[in-house]
Amino acid sequence: MAQSGIPTKDRGIDEADVGSTLAALATPAGQHNPYPHYARLHTLAPAAVGPDGALVVAGYHHCAAVLKDHRLQKFPARLLTVSGYPEWQEHPALKLMFGSMLMLNPPEHTRIRRAVSAAFTPGRVAALRPAITRITEELFDGLDGTVDFVERFAFPLPVTVIGELLGIPAADRPMFQDLSRDWSSVLEMLSPLAVGRADRAAAEIRGYLADLAEVRRARPTDDLMSAMVTAGDPLPEDDLLTTVALLLAAGFETTTGLLANSLVALLAHPAEADLLRVGPAELVPAAVEELLRYDSPVQMLIGRTAQEDVTVGDLAVPAGTRVLTLLGAANRDPAVFSDPDRLDLRRNELPSLSFGGGIHYCLGAGLARLEAQVALPRLLKRFPDLRLAGEPTARKGLALHGYARLPVSVG
Repeated sequence: MAQSGIPTKDRGIDEADVGSTLAALATPAGQHNPYPHYARLHTLAPAAVGPDGALVVAGYHHCAAVLKDHRLQKFPARLLTVSGYPEWQEHPALKLMFGSMLMLNPPEHTRIRRAVSAAFTPGRVAALRPAITRITEELFDGLDGTVDFVERFAFPLPVTVIGELLGIPAADRPMFQDLSRDWSSVLEMLSPLAVGRADRAAAEIRGYLADLAEVRRARPTDDLMSAMVTAGDPLPEDDLLTTVALLLAAGFETTTGLLANSLVALLAHPAEADLLRVGPAELVPAAVEELLRYDSPVQMLIGRTAQEDVTVGDLAVPAGTRVLTLLGAANRDPAVFSDPDRLDLRRNELPSLSFGGGIHYCLGAGLARLEAQVALPRLLKRFPDLRLAGEPTARKGLALHGYARLPVSVG
């Protein structure tokens, strides 16, 4: 394999090959099944310079090093200005997303994450297990014949759980599927049409959460919103609302993808599905980790830039270079994972990078894992004849990876 610390043009790597591979990833077919293109990148180098000058990192160890290096920082204003939105803070969707903890650097990121972590504790997540089990069984009771798994289970479970966690009334939760999807589309598309639709969604989300925060300040209950607004040193209103909106969207977008992607993988590998269905409970956490590795709901992270010439691991990153980390490619790195394109629920190798790493490691990773650990074995046991009932419809985009529609027959 080529040496990673040497610029692409000096490694004997065909830049046209890199460019064509990245272009293929951007097509609908490439977004739906990026793995052959990742495999091609692995044969070229663990990191390569794309046609636009960005450094595209595909190797596992290189991605892990990038994610943990604080010298690579996020500059959303610069990115949005180049994309045609110098007045980005006037757009509700861009301000709510790109002004959130997701896009901040220390010390601002540290301040907000510390405040959220104080309320979003492992104990609060673990306490949700009975509720997750109850909600799962209630949703199973409503499945009969041929159904859309995304609409009837993979979305309602996480949106109900994050709604319980945040204190959003049950009747209001369903509206957030379309709203959050429209808003989060700005992570992948910044066309005027997409931003306009996202702005309307973001304004509605922010308005709703502002009203909820006001109610919880006056009448706190046992939920995350109440804990955050009644903290001894509460976040300022803008920070509070961007953070809760981020938790809301991330709380079901990624988990919906995890559940749907996992089901497709398990149905394509019936022996592994049987193992999860009848195997020991001790297998379940490792099985969920393997499903995360095999088809991650988050495939790509963008937006980190080197402010000065730095060396990350053995990777030279010149000043001004944008760095894209292909998490999905890292999870299939043949230098780290044996037979990486095989689903193996007994796999015992390095952990996946599906939830990122470093200071931006996904705050809701524990909750997503818990929902999958509760739901997937129960799903396979409850519906042993579960099968696809049509062609799944892939979700558009690569950063967030999954299915918009997944028809299945449950009996």
